Amino acid sequence: MNDDAAPATAPTLRASDADREYTARLLGEALGDGRLDHDEYTERLDTAFGARTMGELTALTADLPAAGGPVSAPSVRPGPSGPDPSASVGSENIVALLASAERKGRWLVEPRTNASTVLGSIELDMREAVMAGPRVVLQCAVLLGSVELVVPPGVRVENRANTVLGSVELDGAAPAAPGAPTVVVTGLVFLGSVSVTTRAVGGHS
Repeated sequence: MNDDAAPATAPTLRASDADREYTARLLGEALGDGRLDHDEYTERLDTAFGARTMGELTALTADLPAAGGPVSAPSVRPGPSGPDPSASVGSENIVALLASAERKGRWLVEPRTNASTVLGSIELDMREAVMAGPRVVLQCAVLLGSVELVVPPGVRVENRANTVLGSVELDGAAPAAPGAPTVVVTGLVFLGSVSVTTRAVGGHS
């Protein structure tokens, strides 16, 4: 048996969301340690979220001390519904089934927030919230419901969500600099809506 064959195929393996988020956490730690400057961090982070293979992710952390082995998070445990992203990064689940849910005032926006609603509504007001990092992910699962996101001026919002007879409206989000704190909206919106509004702290809610 050729022992050299297996490692050669590893870079071609498809990366999961958990792999991408684990890489993002390593990059954030490198930024905090001063190993990456802000421009390098932003460039690598954008590449990480767009990476398709493990090889692409490994290259982003190959020159960092934490990258002594494969990028894949060892603490991610597969379960009945697949890998659990919360095992590798901080996350919060907000669920509204035939109901409404909200986060307002002073609260911690974890690296990943899962907002799931069926025939309900979720309001996330981040004007007084503390973001766990310069880039957080809002993973939406919307069916015949709505998610309203309110951000303060200076926060950038990126839309990477898929829609089926639904909509993601960023018209209410004010433009922000490329290096600004960022909320990435991902997931699926089916017969529902996600809307984003920029309001100053103390503004009309």
